Amino acid sequence: MGLRKLTDRQMQDFIRTGYVLVKPNLSNEFHQAIYRQTETVFENEFNPGNNLLPRIPALRQVFDDPVVNGALTSVLGPNYFMWPHRHCHYNAPGTPAQNLHKDAGMHKSHRTRRIFALYYPQDTTLEMGPTAVLPGSYIYNTRPTEDPTAEVALVVEAGTVAIAEYDIWHGATENRSDKKRYMMKFLFDRIEEPTGPSWDSSGAAWSLPSDEPHRGLRASQWAWHSGQVNGMQNGHGPQSSAAIADLIAALSDESEMVAIDAAYALGEIGAPAAAALIAALPGQDEGTLTHGQTAKLGNVTQPELVRRNASYALGAMGAAAVPALVEATTHPEWWVRETAVEALGDIGLAAEDAIPALSAVLRNDSSDRVRPAAAVALGTTSQAGASAVPALIHALAQDDAPVRQAASLALARIGRHAQAAVPALQGVFEDENRYTRGHAVHALYRIGTPAARAALLDYLMAMRWCDITTKESLY
Repeated sequence: MGLRKLTDRQMQDFIRTGYVLVKPNLSNEFHQAIYRQTETVFENEFNPGNNLLPRIPALRQVFDDPVVNGALTSVLGPNYFMWPHRHCHYNAPGTPAQNLHKDAGMHKSHRTRRIFALYYPQDTTLEMGPTAVLPGSYIYNTRPTEDPTAEVALVVEAGTVAIAEYDIWHGATENRSDKKRYMMKFLFDRIEEPTGPSWDSSGAAWSLPSDEPHRGLRASQWAWHSGQVNGMQNGHGPQSSAAIADLIAALSDESEMVAIDAAYALGEIGAPAAAALIAALPGQDEGTLTHGQTAKLGNVTQPELVRRNASYALGAMGAAAVPALVEATTHPEWWVRETAVEALGDIGLAAEDAIPALSAVLRNDSSDRVRPAAAVALGTTSQAGASAVPALIHALAQDDAPVRQAASLALARIGRHAQAAVPALQGVFEDENRYTRGHAVHALYRIGTPAARAALLDYLMAMRWCDITTKESLY
């Protein structure tokens, strides 16, 4: 059976709301068996955490199912990556509601490069404390509304998988029943930058209605998912210096909705706005602001706010922004360099010309915030060749865990072009960071040469898990 991919309409709904519900073609008996096994693990052992999948290996069938696999392929593209992190969330009877929250911190991108998938092995009623989400909220760093009626409780049948943007506002609701509620959470990353639609596309443009909120953002997202490397029609916006200045000023508006619309209007202007955006990035670092200078908007200082929203504009601008961003990677202030590097990574394949500058930043930058961002950016900009591999190999040997973790995932994204990294990847199998190890495993799998496969199999043979070993049955 082939993959059951999302339709144009489903994909547009996902972009608007930030989530989609799908159900694998598996029997109720299958989900009941998963529930019983989960009960046994929790009663006799403990929450298996990252070992959830090897402890309950039948869960693999959920994500191999053509419906679930097809939906994941639709939103993340082919060859997406299941993170080593996963967790079973247990909502016991009487558990109070969580506050709605985001799992990520402040983000500077509206591109779908990470999602979470929530699997429910039992029917989940409103009384059992289902997960609640705020539709469309993933584009905002501040909670867009306090209205509880705007929340959607995921009241679902057993077997349902909710696929959601990683940045969506969500939280468990109160379990007012006498039943246990389990939910298995898995993370997935995009590995390959989009070069065309990965859903069941008709090829038609998305005709946005005149009352569609954030029309510029939606057009940019649709174009990016469709594989158009420049997400905006550069040069179509009002290009006068006065118009650009007004839009720059709007990046610090108290309303995040206003600021986002200004960012994407600047992205539509293109190159004439790039220099003005770069000029708006400096400003005192949040650590040096005095109380009187700080303008807090959603726990973000005003300079941070401008940088965040300028990053949306520069990322949406695509190739037109690359020369100015490359120049900004050598700016004396680290927070400007960080924003430039993150925007180049968000542009992705169209920022291939920035690879030498990003490699230099990864090797030499003095900031432990900027270097990991450079490794991440190399993973999206350099997928067409091996030019970034030497800098990423160098990064794997650094005494900086975030850099090593980001470099190992970047090498997985580069895949077959990263053959020279096999010995270095093999060298991080004992890394103190579990995700550096996990990303290295996937990088070797993606590289796929005989040497990479041999290194991978040697490691996995030694680390293989026996899912029926318990304290009552050791051998």
